[in-house]
Amino acid sequence: MRILITGGAGYIGSTLTSLLLAAGHQVRVLDSLAYGGQSLLGVWAHPCFEFVRGDIRDTETMRKGLADCDAVVHLAAVVGDPACSRDPDLARSINLDASLALIAESRRAGVERFVFASTCSNYGKMKDPGQYVDEESELSPVSLYAETKVAVEKHLLQSERGGHWCPTPLRFATIYGVSPRMRFDLTVNEFTMEMLTKKHLKVYGEQFWRPYVHARDAARAINLVLNSDPEKVGGRVFNVGATDQNFQKQQLVEMIRPYVLDAEVEFVFKAEDPRDYRVSFSRITDELGFTITRTVAEGIAEIAHLVREKVVDNFADPKYRN
Repeated sequence: MRILITGGAGYIGSTLTSLLLAAGHQVRVLDSLAYGGQSLLGVWAHPCFEFVRGDIRDTETMRKGLADCDAVVHLAAVVGDPACSRDPDLARSINLDASLALIAESRRAGVERFVFASTCSNYGKMKDPGQYVDEESELSPVSLYAETKVAVEKHLLQSERGGHWCPTPLRFATIYGVSPRMRFDLTVNEFTMEMLTKKHLKVYGEQFWRPYVHARDAARAINLVLNSDPEKVGGRVFNVGATDQNFQKQQLVEMIRPYVLDAEVEFVFKAEDPRDYRVSFSRITDELGFTITRTVAEGIAEIAHLVREKVVDNFADPKYRN
């Protein structure tokens, strides 16, 4: 397939780009390079790689990216609650308005498969902390980021399945791990880096739950959906992760401790957290055969090795954060 990846220079996108090229696809990345383009250097000379620089909100740029494409993986977004809170108007224009326009243009261009990167943050706070939420659970977004994702999901799932149109929203667990576009503002990566480099970590609400998935496994799930029977994935949503990879923040700390025994960890109690959820990933496992290849414990080891070997030397650089 010829696949357009919006946001292909990003944390998941740069990992996905190399994976899809290795799988034999032609890959076109559309990205504004807000965080630079070094993540694409490893694929730049690949004969099946194309690049379009531009803003997803620009119609001509969007149409140029979509030309002759069989599939779209829509990753471009203002990602995360802090970034969306900092500039709500920008977040709405990119995450919602541009996404809806991209869907319309994709259908007009004859795109068959459309994979949308959504988030498990859509679940908000569990009504019953003893239970797991799944794809049929009520969505309770408590941030602008999640609200925009829910709105685009609903639009996609309500779109008519005429012709070969096959839309699939994927609700990703919190991502972690090493990527060509490295980030240290994600929980597992941040906790590991700070405990190793600062020997101090402040943790707010250590008792609250989140699911986690490695960036490479997130990319593998996208590739799996792109190659799955349209009858299985069209008009359906899938959580992406593994059920046994739901952890409390305090559990993450305990997994990191063996790498830095002298680190001081300060737990700041929070009675309430608007986001507290454990997620079931049985649908993608049972129906598509998806299994993860890396656990959080292995991801921590991966980050610790990166930090200790000083592969990255300035963790405070804004390019490592959204």
